[in-house]
Parts: sequence; structure tokens; C-alpha cells
Amino acid sequence: MKLRSETVHAGGLTGRILWAGGTSAPHGGEPAYVLIHGIGVSHRYLARLHSVLSASAPTYSLDLPGFAGTPKPGRQLSVADYGAFIAEALAACGITSYVLVGHSMGVQFAIEAALAAPERAEQLVLMGPVVDSRHRSVRRQSLALFLDALLAETPSSNWAVFTDYLRCGPRWYLTELPVMMAYRTEERLRSVAAPVLVLRGERDRVAGPDWSRRLARAVPQGRFVEIPGAGHVAQHLRPDAVAEAIRSFVTATARRA
Repeated sequence: MKLRSETVHAGGLTGRILWAGGTSAPHGGEPAYVLIHGIGVSHRYLARLHSVLSASAPTYSLDLPGFAGTPKPGRQLSVADYGAFIAEALAACGITSYVLVGHSMGVQFAIEAALAAPERAEQLVLMGPVVDSRHRSVRRQSLALFLDALLAETPSSNWAVFTDYLRCGPRWYLTELPVMMAYRTEERLRSVAAPVLVLRGERDRVAGPDWSRRLARAVPQGRFVEIPGAGHVAQHLRPDAVAEAIRSFVTATARRA
């Protein structure tokens, strides 16, 4: 699927928004899906999920500042900085009602975006959330990611992820890695008022089942779904199953007039 893109500026930072279809970003009255990548990567490993979701609703992917060839910020960014950028960039594009779908560190970004603009975030989807309480050191987190890539992912998903790591470069990756490790996902999630879906691949070594279920229980309207046979990058290997889980959750938890 060919995506169109547009540079977006917010808070002195520069990123990119991508969508399928016409020459300008389309948006109707219904909530849009907004896909948010994790550390070091880009929209590319979300492309299959984007394609499936966009068949039924407006769907956007973001390339965040410092990643995917976007300009590197002149300072380390906090997770809250990224959340504010997402909320401001979407508002600038006229996207004012959305379902935030974050993957890995993108889960952290999605949480902060929901907290930055709670009136716009209808639902929150957390795929492969980090950092699992079992992996609170860089060594343990790196080992979990390595084992997942070796044992649970496909060559195409590994290619997308690791070529994006090269494009990001070690300097910015290592600048943001301690930010990811220090963020307390469970604590911040408790402040989110919107319904939350926590989703993981059955074979995910990065986001374990106990951790994922605990996050789902941290909010009043939390749900948990596991995708059979998939690893950390479940949305690449099983995009139809992931999209169906997301759509079912959104339908079941949509606000009623």
C-alpha cells in the first residue's frame, strides 16, 4: 500500500504524518486510528496493520522526531515531550477524535498523548507494552529483544526493524533508551480515563503475559488480548488478527450518546 506523507511541526519539533488515499490528509467525523511506532523504528513495521485498518476507518501513521530520517532534536526528549508533540501535531492536522495505537515504546508515547489531550483520545491500544517489570535493566531488555528477534519474528519484520535502527542511528537511539527505561508505564497508565486494550503476541519475549495482564487491570476499562503464534511485532505477522481485536474493542467501548 502506497502512503502519502506530510511534514508536521509542533513544539519546535518536526515529524511526519502518513495516510493512504488523496493528496491531503482525509478525515471525517468518526474517530481515526493513529499508529505510533517505538524506539528506533518508523511507520514501516506498522504498514500492514495500517492497510487493514484503513479499509474501515481513517488511519494515520506517524514518524516521530529523531526517527525515520526526521530531524534530530537538539536535546533529549522525554516521553511527555513526544506525547505533547503527537497531540499538537494531530490537532494541527484537524484530527480531533482518535484511537491511539502504540507499539513497544510507542505505548509510552500513546499514554502521554492521551494524557495531553484526554478529550480527543477515545480509546487507547497498547501493543507489546514496555518496559516489562522483569526487564528493568538495559541488559535484560536487550536480551529479551534479541531472543524475540531470533525465535519469534520473521525475516521481513526483522529487516524492517533493524534497517530502521540503522536509519535512526546509535546516537539518537542511545539518547532515548534511558528515557524509555525510566518511564513507569503502569503508574502513568492509571491516570488515563479512556478504555484501554492491552495486546501482545503469544510468543512475545519483550512484553510478558503477566505484565500485560497487570496493565489491563490498572484501568477501570481495561481489556487484554493475546495473538496466537506471534512475537513482539505481532502487527506485522498477524495484521488481520490484530486489526480485528482492535476493531472489536473499539466497537464494544465506543462512547454512547
